Amino acid sequence: MLTTDHIAILAPRIEHLIKRAGAATLEVFNAPGELEVTTKADASPVTIADHRAHQIIMEGLNRLAADLRQPSHGEGDEGRSALMAATAALVEHLPVLSEEAALQSFEERQSWTTYWLIDPLDGTREFVSGNGEYTINIALIHNHEPVAGWVYAPVQATLYSGWRMQDSAAAFRERDGQKTVIHTRLPDRPGAQGIDVVASRRHGTDALAPIMEKAGELFSEVRTTNVGSSLKICLLAAGEADWYPRLAPTSEWDTAAADAVLRGAGGIMVDTSHVPLRYNTGDSILNPHFHAFSCDHAVWRELLGQDSVSGI
Repeated sequence: MLTTDHIAILAPRIEHLIKRAGAATLEVFNAPGELEVTTKADASPVTIADHRAHQIIMEGLNRLAADLRQPSHGEGDEGRSALMAATAALVEHLPVLSEEAALQSFEERQSWTTYWLIDPLDGTREFVSGNGEYTINIALIHNHEPVAGWVYAPVQATLYSGWRMQDSAAAFRERDGQKTVIHTRLPDRPGAQGIDVVASRRHGTDALAPIMEKAGELFSEVRTTNVGSSLKICLLAAGEADWYPRLAPTSEWDTAAADAVLRGAGGIMVDTSHVPLRYNTGDSILNPHFHAFSCDHAVWRELLGQDSVSGI
């Protein structure tokens, strides 16, 4: 059975792995000359950086169990050794679903209780544009929920991580070598002057007009900032924004890692009926339209036209 103790064993190893993948993308990002971009079947762009990060992450995840079984100085007490062995057994044969690999059929995926869900480079358009607002996402999904996630922004050298299991949760941001606890904020906190909304630079602007108008009726001020990739969700987790509405297509690998961070920090991600997002529930890996909120608060349910408490 997966527990928070297993997550604690995995966390430093995933952090090291995601930073290695980030370093590989930075080599491409900072290289002189024009970046070669190809187009996938769904018309989305892909670069050599996507492929390099995918390879590093896949190789790292495939070696994870063996690495956990290696004797390590400082981790030699009997109880910790037993926990590491148990963690190795849990992750040894976990499947991986990646944007840069062939999508397994739902006939195969529906048997997955626990699996890795990764986006080796989220925000390829931001990467290609040179603005640096891209991330690398690794999530651990258990029983259709993102129980742990890591989001690394290589250009900012910033790592977000978080987990939520049963009644236990935590979220962190690491930058400049310092890791700090992060948490979301209330929309009606003392001194709040309206809300801060983060939105995509490239998707769904027209579709947002009606609900943004409604938000303007509920809040004294609605300030909007455009941000790329899963950084939008991480800003909510860090208490630097209140709401991210997404009324345009996304895939599960785009959101899962940041969803875990947000849940760990006290926030929620729900569909337009205020139902929490779930993963790997059908043939399609597309998310429904969704809203990331700083918390489960009555004002957000009012915004969505949901008068009753959701029970999240």
